[in-house]
Amino acid sequence: MSQPIYNLNGRTVLVTGASSGLGRRFALILSGWGAKVVLAARRMDRLQDLVAQITAAGGSAVAVAMDVQDEASVKAGFDAGEAALGPIDTVIANAGMNLEGMAVDIDIEDFRKVLDINITGAFVTAREGGRRMIEAGSKQSGRGRVVIIASIGAHTVLPGLAAYCASKAGVAMLGKALAREWANRGINVNVVCPGYIETEINSAWFQEEGGKKQIATFPRRRLMDDSDLDAVIGWLSSDASRAVTGSVFTVDDGQSL
Repeated sequence: MSQPIYNLNGRTVLVTGASSGLGRRFALILSGWGAKVVLAARRMDRLQDLVAQITAAGGSAVAVAMDVQDEASVKAGFDAGEAALGPIDTVIANAGMNLEGMAVDIDIEDFRKVLDINITGAFVTAREGGRRMIEAGSKQSGRGRVVIIASIGAHTVLPGLAAYCASKAGVAMLGKALAREWANRGINVNVVCPGYIETEINSAWFQEEGGKKQIATFPRRRLMDDSDLDAVIGWLSSDASRAVTGSVFTVDDGQSL
């Protein structure tokens, strides 16, 4: 666990897609820096394991079932999180999915599912968080935070990932639009575009010859570590980012250069 470079004491953060990958890392690091964390995902068994890990380390966490495709599920997840840990003032909209394949071969229902989870899911999550922050007095406190996780695919063509790139480009503009709407409501909305990080979803690919060739095309010929996002996520979730909203941050180790 990284040393606490940001003080998140007093914050309650909801993280979607917290059952694995980046979402799990975000929950751990934010908890380590003092935040209470609401872990949201569909796989409750994994979330419960993460709750146990966080509480064993002295943190506060609760697991809530949430399917970001379902507005009622999102609302119920926020309700359960707030009932357990208090008002949520920070949201990390991280849940998403990928779809590999050439555009001519993609089934239209699969394409729609990517957009539904990646764009609509991020919108519903951010909107529900924003509504509650406003009701709780974010205009007066100025402490509302929403961080949406996009990808370098928002601005760089990733071959064979047309649906994913389109969805992440939409997410980046969604963040800017929400930031403009909520600028006078005390809520900062920002977007982070990570480069390639090895997770359980893509690990097998990067062990194959094709994945190794892809890594060789990166200027630094390496994958990022999940800890490379710690600082930006902590900063955008903290009071230190009070003057930062509507920004899109690329953190990719130069992979998109």
